[in-house]
Amino acid sequence: MANEAYPCPCDIGHRLEYGGLGREVQIEHIKAYVTKSPVDAGKAVIVIQDIFGWQLPNTRYMADMISGNGYTTIVPDFFVGQEPWDPSNDWSTFPEWVKTRNAQQIDREISAVLKYLKQQCHAQKIGVVGFCWGGTAVHHLMVKYSEFRAGVSVYGIVKDSEGVYNLKNPTLFIFAENDIVIPLENVSLLTQKLKEHCKVEYQIKTFSGQTHGFVHRKREDCSPADKPYIDEARRNLIEWLNKYM
Repeated sequence: MANEAYPCPCDIGHRLEYGGLGREVQIEHIKAYVTKSPVDAGKAVIVIQDIFGWQLPNTRYMADMISGNGYTTIVPDFFVGQEPWDPSNDWSTFPEWVKTRNAQQIDREISAVLKYLKQQCHAQKIGVVGFCWGGTAVHHLMVKYSEFRAGVSVYGIVKDSEGVYNLKNPTLFIFAENDIVIPLENVSLLTQKLKEHCKVEYQIKTFSGQTHGFVHRKREDCSPADKPYIDEARRNLIEWLNKYM
């Protein structure tokens, strides 16, 4: 278990020992991990990393899980060669570090990935899933890009500003009840604002007793009591993609 005395987004959990089923490719100016679906259904999902980067085994595990359900998945390096966060770093430097990796400034990378998915993978329907830093990115993309058929933001930090509630397509938000990074008041604000402004389908789901990172940073065997919540959240993620893609 990570050191919870110095918690940071997505630092609560385990680093999985996982090799991956996909392969690494170069897409214009960025690298990416791609897993082809066993069934070519013309559907693809962009999986957006947390602060630990595109090579984190946990994120690749989730991408491969999604791929096994009928989607070509891609995990691009949205840090574009910059180093991911290292848990051994001085935590006092984190606020400055994350300023150089803005989850809302990824349009150039998204453009390259969309082109690749359409031209090289023949994707006709595209969705997006992200964790923590990536969850914030998903929220940004679902407000800006109408071509994403469905989005799933998993414990993405909620940033209250004008215009962030006008989602263009169905979006699922997954949160943890005991998330020290995202207070329940923030989730309540998101719920209220979406109810007032959003014109498309959305769902906000908060999992009892869970902490930040539980969907992809917590081993299924770490606590028998947690496993049903992990399984349910992952199932909800897949069901949301299946329903709207």
